[in-house]
Amino acid sequence: MKQGFYLFALIGCLLTASACNQEEKKASAPVAPAKRPEFVDPFRFHKLIEVSPGQDYDVLSWGRGSATKGAFLILHSDSSAQKFTTTTGDLDGSIIDVYNSDMDLDGNPEILIQAKSKDTTKYATIYAYEFNNGKANKLDFPKLTSSQRKGYHGDDNFYIKEGKFMREFPIYDGSGKDAKPTGQKRILEYGLRGNNFTVKQLSTDSTDNKTTTTKSTATTVPAKSSSKSDKKEATSKKKSKKHTPEKKTNKKKKKHHKKQQETDDSDN
Repeated sequence: MKQGFYLFALIGCLLTASACNQEEKKASAPVAPAKRPEFVDPFRFHKLIEVSPGQDYDVLSWGRGSATKGAFLILHSDSSAQKFTTTTGDLDGSIIDVYNSDMDLDGNPEILIQAKSKDTTKYATIYAYEFNNGKANKLDFPKLTSSQRKGYHGDDNFYIKEGKFMREFPIYDGSGKDAKPTGQKRILEYGLRGNNFTVKQLSTDSTDNKTTTTKSTATTVPAKSSSKSDKKEATSKKKSKKHTPEKKTNKKKKKHHKKQQETDDSDN
C-alpha cells in the first residue's frame, strides 16, 4: 500500500511540474508583431494624423491599373463642428510618409505628403497643403537649386524638428551608376512665410568648399597683378612729370641767352 501511495504521489508531482513548465513556456513565448493591414483595392496607403482633439486628417492613396500612378485623398474630420471635407490630387509614385507641422505658427496645420518617384531627377516629391477653417490651400514645395543638387542621388530623409520641415540626403561623387557616396550629408531647413516656402542650408560640404576656393583665387590673383602694374605706371608718370619742367626751363634759358647776344652785337 505504501509503495502504491508513493508511486501515485510521484506521478502527481511530475504532472504538476510539467503543467508548470507549459505555463512558463506560454508566458515566455514572444508575441508575434501585429501585421500591417492589407488594403483592399484600389487603396494602397493610409495614415491618420491627429492634429488636435476632434481634428483628424486621414491620408490615403488609391488607383487601379498602375503601381506608379494614382491619386491621394486627405479626409478632414471636424467632429466638434460636424464638418467633413475631402481634398484630392494626382499622385506620382507611392506615398512614403505623411507629416504635420505649423511652420508659420499661425494655428493652421500643414499636411505634407512624401512620395517616392522613379524619376531620376526628383527621387522625392512633396505635396503640401495648409488647412484654414476646413479649406485646403495648396503650397508649392520648392525644387532643389543647381547648387543644392550637386552630388544628389536621392535617399532623402524628411522629418519635423522644432516646427520646421527638415530634409537631409547623402552626397555622391560622380554621376550615374559610377557615383559613390562621400560620407557627407546635405541638410536643408524649410519654413513657411506668407504661404511661401523658405529654404536654408544648414550644412557645409566639400562641394561648397570647392566653389568658394575657386572664386577666391579667381578674384585675388588678378587684383594683385593689376595693382603692381598700376604702381609701375604711376611711378613712371611721376618721373616723366618731374623731368618735363626742367627741359622747359633749359629751353627758356637758351632762348634768353641768344637774345642777350643779339642785343650786345647790335650795340657794338
